[in-house]
Amino acid sequence: MDEQNEQPRITRARRRLAGVLAALFAAMLLYKVLHAGHLEQTALFYVGLPAFIALAVALGTRPKSATGTALASVTIGLALSGPLLGEGVVCLVFAAPLFYLLAVAIGLTVDRARRRGKGGRAHAFAGIPLLLLLALEGTGAYELPRDGSASVTRTVALSPQQFQTALAERPRYAAPRPTFLKFAFPRPLKAEGTGLSIGAHRTVTFTPRKSLGIGSHPTPRSMRLVVDERGPGRVVFGVRQDTTLARWLDLRSAEVTWRPAPGNRTRVTWNLNYRRTYDPGWYFGPVQQYGMEQAAAYLSDTFAAAPGAHAAGTQAAADRGHDARR
Repeated sequence: MDEQNEQPRITRARRRLAGVLAALFAAMLLYKVLHAGHLEQTALFYVGLPAFIALAVALGTRPKSATGTALASVTIGLALSGPLLGEGVVCLVFAAPLFYLLAVAIGLTVDRARRRGKGGRAHAFAGIPLLLLLALEGTGAYELPRDGSASVTRTVALSPQQFQTALAERPRYAAPRPTFLKFAFPRPLKAEGTGLSIGAHRTVTFTPRKSLGIGSHPTPRSMRLVVDERGPGRVVFGVRQDTTLARWLDLRSAEVTWRPAPGNRTRVTWNLNYRRTYDPGWYFGPVQQYGMEQAAAYLSDTFAAAPGAHAAGTQAAADRGHDARR
């Protein structure tokens, strides 16, 4: 009797596994189609693809819990997407919460419909038009506003002249303090170029991009900026070339303004202007906004701690001490 019960269980498990693998295989084919059509950064990929996996698994198999099976299938899909599709860790980190959110929403809906019986099946399919609407963002059907800016204001322990001197020199980048930047963003290693006159340039080298693709090699990343505008207490760096953030967003410019603050300090504002390139906007918009705010804060900390700034500050302190002794 036990052997007879065990045999149907094995058969159901095999069918379930076959359904999951078939859904993942179909999802990879769908990814190839989206990539060929240059739609891999649209909501059709980040909403449509996980929704397809979850629906195919939840409705195509008969597990005890559609939610658990959908989550397991999405996890397997994410694990395979790096080696097989050549994605990087950053892409997987940003996409994973959205994938899991859709898997849970679809799985719970299917589970609830199954508990209600035949009358609940129509309810399970009622959300498909909404998913389709969300998945069409960025494909030409519609899109949310893409332009954004992130601004951070800090008061630094430097005089305005000391800060300007530090900004004109070649920066030395320290390890970022926020965990978000440590884990998700490439780290700047060195910079070439000095000066704040119109046309002065900076070339910043970042840590190489490491893809999870099979047989892939690290590729260099850099960013070239040129001083486009210069005024009293204001500099605008325009981005001319970028292989660092271009896969995630389109950084347009970095504007820095500074003015005197009490106590011989300086109030500095960094403003980063960018254009969102990933959809859906309701998900990637806030994520990119937060990331750019952290990047602006990192720039503020970098130039407030520049070696030239410390040297100028030390010299100013020495001069004040000399004057006091006189």
